Amino acid sequence: MNKNKEKKTPVAAIILAAGASRRMGQPKQLLLYQGQTLLGYITKCATASSCSPVIVILGANANKIEPEIAQLPIKIVKNPQWNEGISSSIRCGIAYIKKQFLNIDGVVFLTCDQPFISAEIIDRLIDVYHSNNKLIIASQYEKTKGIPALFPRRFFSELIELKGDRGAKKIINKYPKLVDKIDFPQGEIDLDTFENYQHLISSDRTNLKQ
Repeated sequence: MNKNKEKKTPVAAIILAAGASRRMGQPKQLLLYQGQTLLGYITKCATASSCSPVIVILGANANKIEPEIAQLPIKIVKNPQWNEGISSSIRCGIAYIKKQFLNIDGVVFLTCDQPFISAEIIDRLIDVYHSNNKLIIASQYEKTKGIPALFPRRFFSELIELKGDRGAKKIINKYPKLVDKIDFPQGEIDLDTFENYQHLISSDRTNLKQ
């Protein structure tokens, strides 16, 4: 299986983890989940997938966060404009890939606050991408499509033009006929507030007891 994946054009992962977590009240990247930090968990999912390289974009609290993931086989890129919103981290990641990795055919965008991400979900995005004329592949949850999502290189120029606190979903919505999807119902669960996090941890403990 790994040999087959190696023959396919390479896809990178960009983990958008530069935000200040203002609604959370503390760096969500460092919240404990599955015996490790939340960002550590997401990053290990990415490194266990077919993605290479795995790039983590840091910004706010970078000095606290970096030591928690520095030992992993990843590239850490610091975004000095993180306070401009998520688009600045997308621009930062795409600019880095365009400069350092000319052979990359596409990018999977991940965030650090979707706790139900797995290497299998990331690989499903890549498998669909390689089997359908290389369209945008988004995750379907609730009644929307969003991250995690895979964008072919042909969209890099538009991704690098994003502004403000609007992410890659803007491009997903712009080209509905060029978007395929995988079903990821748990993708709707993200951790914006400490109450969200407490609910997640409580649910995990309940499941362990059953």
